[in-house]
Amino acid sequence: MRPLALLLLLAACQPHPPTEAEVDATRGAALFARDCSDCHGADGTGVVGPDLTGLGQGDAFPTVRVMAQIDGLGRHGDPDAVMPEFGAGDMGDTVIVEEDGIGTPIPADLLALATYLRTIQR
Repeated sequence: MRPLALLLLLAACQPHPPTEAEVDATRGAALFARDCSDCHGADGTGVVGPDLTGLGQGDAFPTVRVMAQIDGLGRHGDPDAVMPEFGAGDMGDTVIVEEDGIGTPIPADLLALATYLRTIQR
């Protein structure tokens, strides 16, 4: 078998990266329970960390700000930051999220967490 044919065959066998539709709140809830609930409580109302159920009013959920906080963007290297920089670890395959015709690659787990947090808003 030719090397190119072998590479194409191997590529076809690889699982595809998740799509935006496949990244849902159920995945985000599992990630939240594993990585966030110790500080933010099982229901997001806060234990030692802030209450996450009042981040947005109606459709005004601040998705970009929430993802930046989870990722650690803006806190990188801040010695006073309490929350871990989850973006420094593996947050899964990237998902291309299109808005106004522009595709932005976002780690799947980051998108799932933000999607879940949107569902627990009061």
